[in-house]
Amino acid sequence: MNVRRSAAVLAATVVVAGAAPAVAASPSPSPSVAIPDGLFGTADPTYDGVWRQSLALLAQHTAAVEPAPKAVAWLSGQQCADGSFAAFRADPARACAASTSVDTNSTAAAAQALAALGGHRDAVGKAVGWLKSAQNKDGGWGYTAGDATDANSTAVVVGALVAAGERPADVRTGGHSPDDALLKLALPCADGGAFAYQPDAKGALTANDDATAAAVVGALGKGLAGDTAEPAGTAPACADATDAGQAARNGAAHLAGALAKDGHLVSALPGAEDQPDYGNTADAVVALATAGHADRAAPALRWLRSHAGDWAARGGPAAWAQLVLAAHAGGADPRAFGGRDLVERLGATGPAPERQEKKKEERAADDDGSWPGVGWLVGVGLLVGAGAGFLLSGRRKAGRS
Repeated sequence: MNVRRSAAVLAATVVVAGAAPAVAASPSPSPSVAIPDGLFGTADPTYDGVWRQSLALLAQHTAAVEPAPKAVAWLSGQQCADGSFAAFRADPARACAASTSVDTNSTAAAAQALAALGGHRDAVGKAVGWLKSAQNKDGGWGYTAGDATDANSTAVVVGALVAAGERPADVRTGGHSPDDALLKLALPCADGGAFAYQPDAKGALTANDDATAAAVVGALGKGLAGDTAEPAGTAPACADATDAGQAARNGAAHLAGALAKDGHLVSALPGAEDQPDYGNTADAVVALATAGHADRAAPALRWLRSHAGDWAARGGPAAWAQLVLAAHAGGADPRAFGGRDLVERLGATGPAPERQEKKKEERAADDDGSWPGVGWLVGVGLLVGAGAGFLLSGRRKAGRS
C-alpha cells in the first residue's frame, strides 16, 4: 500500500481506493462541519481543507486563472499567529492554541499557493519561519513537528522554501539539509533507485511510488506544480547517487519503469486487490516532466485522459487540481483533456474565479488576421506600460509583492 502524503487520507482510503495524496473521500452529503464560504469542495474539510484549497489555487494559477478573492481569503485566514496551518480550522477567528493540530504539509502547501498568487509576503515568510523551526536534525521534516522525517513531507516543505526564495541547501539543522534527508531515503540502484517513505523499525528502506514521485520533485528543488523541464534527450537511468540530483534522476528511472507496463501506477488496500492509483499516476507525470522526461510520462498522460475523469469527479477539487498540474507539466492542454475542460471542472467545485484565461477558440476569434488585432494592441500596451523589465521577468517569486 502506498503511504499517503497526509494523515487525512487514512480515513479517505476506506471509501475511495487509490485516492490522491490528501484528497478526501467522495463528497459527503452530510459533512460533520459546515462547509465555509470560499472553500473548494463539498466533502468534510476536517482533514484536508487547507491541502485541497492550496492545490486548487495552485492549479488555477498554473492555468492562468485568477481565483476568487474569497477563496484566497479563506486560505490565508486559516493561518495561525506563529505562521503554521492546521488541516482545517472551523473557527479561524479563534486564536490557535497549543492543542491545535498544525502540520508541515498543510503549512507548506498553503505557503506555495499564497506565494504563487502574490501579495502575501508576510504570510509566506511566517509559514516558512515556522517550517524552519520544525526541521529535524537530519535535515528533513515529518508530518507534524517532532515526527520522524519522511520523503513526502520533506519534499512539500522544499517546495515552500523555494517558493519563498530560499535555497533549500542552506536551510540546515544539525549540519544537515533537506537534500541530505532525501538522499538518505533513496534506495541504491541494486534495489531499483526509488525513494522510501521512511525507514522501517530496523532502518530498512522499501520502495514507495508515492514517496518517489514527491521526492523526485523535491530533490530537484521544485514545488507541487513541478516544472516543464528541457527534455533530457535520453532515457532515465540509475547510477550511484552521491547527491540529491542524481537520486532524483534515479527515482525518475524507477517511475518510468513502473509506468511502462500499464501506463499507470497501482495501489492496494489491506485485503484488497491492487488497482489503478490515479492520484499517484498524476504525480508521477509531474515528477517525470520535472526531471526532463515528459516523453516517458506521455503514456501515463494518455491513460489519465481515458480513465481519470470518474475518479476526479469522486475525489473533488484536489483530484481535478492534480490532473490540471499533470496536464500542464506533461505539455497537454488541461482545457481539452480527454474531452474535458479540467480547469472548468475544478472551478465548478469552488467559488467562481475573478478571471479565466480565454479558451483556444476565443483566443483565435480575437486574432482574426486583421491588423492591428485586439490582442496585439493589448500586448503593446502592456509592454509600454511595464517597460523593458517586463521582458526579463519570470513568475513572481514568493514574498516579493
